[in-house]
Amino acid sequence: MKLEVTNYKEQEKSWPQQGYHIMAQYDDQKIVVYQSYRPAIGNFAAQNQFFGGPFSLERMTWIKPNFLWMMYRNGWGTKEGQEVVLAIHLKREAFEKYLDNAVYSSFKPELYKSYEDWQADVTSSDVRLQWDPDHDPYGTKLERRAIQIGLRKEFIKSYASDDILEIEDVSQFVKEQYDLVKSNNLEELVTPLEKLMIFGNEKLNTYLKLK
Repeated sequence: MKLEVTNYKEQEKSWPQQGYHIMAQYDDQKIVVYQSYRPAIGNFAAQNQFFGGPFSLERMTWIKPNFLWMMYRNGWGTKEGQEVVLAIHLKREAFEKYLDNAVYSSFKPELYKSYEDWQADVTSSDVRLQWDPDHDPYGTKLERRAIQIGLRKEFIKSYASDDILEIEDVSQFVKEQYDLVKSNNLEELVTPLEKLMIFGNEKLNTYLKLK
């Protein structure tokens, strides 16, 4: 497994407890994002190293760089249609391009003169930005916010193949860690190594509410 993992309890000590933060595994070249799919889609992607087959390029797809938020969303890979958990090693430049083109999925009066201006931006944009409550391994809601990004049209086409460096099926890893969660053994729980992501572009940091 290419995904770097470490003890959850140890790294959790250094994570912020509140605020808007992109928590991710990344370096100068790539960032890891997560998605979960039914076997037909997930297995095709892992075997072929791109999204194709039954994967739809016509529907918006959402990517999440925060592992535990993904585990909350897919029930640690137990929800129907989300059994195959993928770690997508994505070009960092592509990820930043998504954010440069992202429009919030809900109206932000501090960013727009009117609701209509925001609606016009939503209509013309092919990238959505959303902040949701992060969650701990048990699914408990936290004060800290986690980001997810929705892609459609030309962005989903580039994401599905050109923007990807590698796709890993981490379903077995997820299952093993969920067994520890179910047995209340967080001392041995390991999760992907994640750190705060801040950009050199201060305008982007401000737009994303990153502190």
